[in-house]
Amino acid sequence: MSVTEKECLRAVPWRDLLELSALDVTRELGISAPWLIGSWAAAAHRQYLLALACSFMFFLTGLRQVHNAHHYALGLSRTVTDGVMLVLSVIMLGSMHAVQVNHLRHHRHCMEAEDVEAMSARLPAWRAVVFGPLFPLLLHRKALSVASPRQQRWILAELAANLAWLVLVIGVLDQPWLTYHIGAMAAGQCLTAFFAVWTVHHGCEASGPVARTIRNRAKAFVTYDMFYHLEHHLFPAVPTCKLPVLARRLDDVLPALAAKNVF
Repeated sequence: MSVTEKECLRAVPWRDLLELSALDVTRELGISAPWLIGSWAAAAHRQYLLALACSFMFFLTGLRQVHNAHHYALGLSRTVTDGVMLVLSVIMLGSMHAVQVNHLRHHRHCMEAEDVEAMSARLPAWRAVVFGPLFPLLLHRKALSVASPRQQRWILAELAANLAWLVLVIGVLDQPWLTYHIGAMAAGQCLTAFFAVWTVHHGCEASGPVARTIRNRAKAFVTYDMFYHLEHHLFPAVPTCKLPVLARRLDDVLPALAAKNVF
C-alpha cells in the first residue's frame, strides 16, 4: 500500500462506528439462535437436508458472533464477551479463545510465515478443503504454545467443557438430533479453512491488499456481511454490522481497494 493510500485511509472516519445500541447488541447476540433452533427441529424430525442448510447458516452466524467477540466488539464487557465465547465454544465444538489467539496473531502477521490462521489461503482451493480436518488441530496446538496464562486457562476450560458436552450427548442423552448437531459442527470446523479463510484471502499478499471484500448487496445480505473482510482488516475494531457503512466510506476515498471480491 502506497504512502498516498495510507494517508487516504487515515482520513476515513470510523470511530463513530464503534458504538452499538442496545438493539444492535440484542440482534448480535440472537443472530444465530433461529438457525440453531431450526437445525435442531429439522434434525429431530429427520429432515436432514433442511437441518444441514440451517446448520450451515448457524455456523456462519456463529462465526460472525465469535469474530466480533475476538475483538471485543459485541458491545459487552470483556468478562461477558469471554462468557459468550465459552458458550459458543461448546455449541460450535472447539475453543473459541484458541481461535482468538490465532486470529489476533493473524492481524499482526497477516499472510506472513507466522500467520497460522491463513495457511490454507496459500493453497489451491481443493487442497484447502483437504487440509480442513487438520486446521482446527493446528490452531489449538499453536494457541496453547503462545497464549498467555489467562488465555491458556480459558482454552483449557473450553476444551474441558467440550469433552463434558460430548460425553453427555453421546454417552448419556442419546438423542439423534443432538448427535447430528455434533457431526454437523465437526464438519463445519473441518471446512473452516476453506470457507472462512481461503475464500477471503486467496490470491492476496502481505505487501498488498491482504484480504478480499464484497460489494453486491444481495450477496452481502445472505452472507450476513461476513465477507467485508478487507474492511475488517483495515479497521478491526469496527463491528460486523457496521462494515457496510465503512465500505461505502472507503469507496469514497479509495475505490480501487475493492478490486478483489470474494465472489
